[in-house]
Amino acid sequence: MTELTELTAVRLLDGYRKGEWSPVEATRAALERAEAIQPEVNAFVRLTAEEALEQARESQERWRRGEPRGLLDGVPVTVKDILLQRGAPTLRGSRAVDPAGRWDEDAPSVARLREHGAVFIGKTTTPEFGWKGVTDSPLSGITRNPCDPSRTAGGSSGGSAAAVALGAGPLSLGTDGGGSVRIPASFCGIFALKPTYGRVPLYPASAFGTLAHVGPMTRDAADAALLMDVIGHPDSRDWSALSAPAGPYTDGLAGGVRGLRVAYSPSLGGQVAVQPAVARAVRQAVERLAELGAYVTETDPDLTDPVEAFHTLWFSGAARVTQHLGPHQRELLDPGLREICARGARYSALDYLAAVDVRMDLGRRMGRFHDTYDLLVTPTMPLTAFEAGAEVPKGSGHRRWTGWTPFTYPFNMTQQPAASVPVGADADGLPIGLQLVAARHRDDLVLRAAHALYGAGVASAGRPTPAGS
Repeated sequence: MTELTELTAVRLLDGYRKGEWSPVEATRAALERAEAIQPEVNAFVRLTAEEALEQARESQERWRRGEPRGLLDGVPVTVKDILLQRGAPTLRGSRAVDPAGRWDEDAPSVARLREHGAVFIGKTTTPEFGWKGVTDSPLSGITRNPCDPSRTAGGSSGGSAAAVALGAGPLSLGTDGGGSVRIPASFCGIFALKPTYGRVPLYPASAFGTLAHVGPMTRDAADAALLMDVIGHPDSRDWSALSAPAGPYTDGLAGGVRGLRVAYSPSLGGQVAVQPAVARAVRQAVERLAELGAYVTETDPDLTDPVEAFHTLWFSGAARVTQHLGPHQRELLDPGLREICARGARYSALDYLAAVDVRMDLGRRMGRFHDTYDLLVTPTMPLTAFEAGAEVPKGSGHRRWTGWTPFTYPFNMTQQPAASVPVGADADGLPIGLQLVAARHRDDLVLRAAHALYGAGVASAGRPTPAGS
């Protein structure tokens, strides 16, 4: 019998149409998988089995009548516990958030999923307020890598990445303020897209401002395109949301990469030390892009590391997130979060505006770069997953998570679409990701190139097996 937890959303929906399986069967399989992985991997804050099965039964009846609702009717989905979901507390990884709230509103992306008949099976883990690139918090503990539970899943959308990788629903909503869908996608071996800022509406507005994006975390690029066709539409609650896209992202997937101008930057001009296994896997994938007809040039964007400007923006946002908390609540916070909040509170308005100036100049330079190149390719991460429970790799000398994520946060500053595609593994079986970046508003190119890599067998939607299973 087909293992339903190994199927993409596209394949699940095809099976619903053909009567091969039902939304109830798929939901039960996803819930069983979620329950099985939870003790070891810790991907979930909560599972909503009763509600999910009721939603699945309603979907099954719609399919029986031949009247499916929307594009995702009956597909099991998960939602990072940063995004509001009606009927479920959104605690954001923090003991300082009171669970006894009304919780009667969906975030825009969650609302679109509900309108399209998706089945919500649970909320996934996050570090406190999504502040760092790994997933552990005082509220929910450590989320572990599905390929090796002694390693980190990455973050801050680590629970979503682990859930998708292990078959607990093929689709998840994550958030990305400095790499938070791409980092765990790279570490866990799945696909993730940080869309152009504003393409997926966000409400309530993030205190991290226009660094924060909502994006799909999926088993492959085709599923991400399908999810973008659902969530990538404006919502009146987000005044910065973009207008509707010109057409479905799924329609453009088959275009391939022939004729695309691809810039390959293996280390951002020598600024980044990349592990040899990562460098090899990414280079081999780039060579395949050339074989598929892309014009590949090894070159670097005019990009100097904007980490200090990013810190000013990010730490100020963290200080704003926690500004309302009293002394007792502050004592409940992750110590690292308390530290960056204290630093963020010391920045002046002039410091912040100086960081904005750096950001705007970076955006100008990347805009000019994309006059010449359609896509930029880099490693997603310079390394594979390190020990769980640590913000930085042991012995790395890094102080904060930004020290080991130099390929991701610059493109939050520029608001460009960027995706992580799994392109191999190191000698320990730990996944390696390739990052695709395009000019603002060219999410379609990122998805198209990623889909070509999947079609060529370079990227894989294979599911890892957790230790002990």
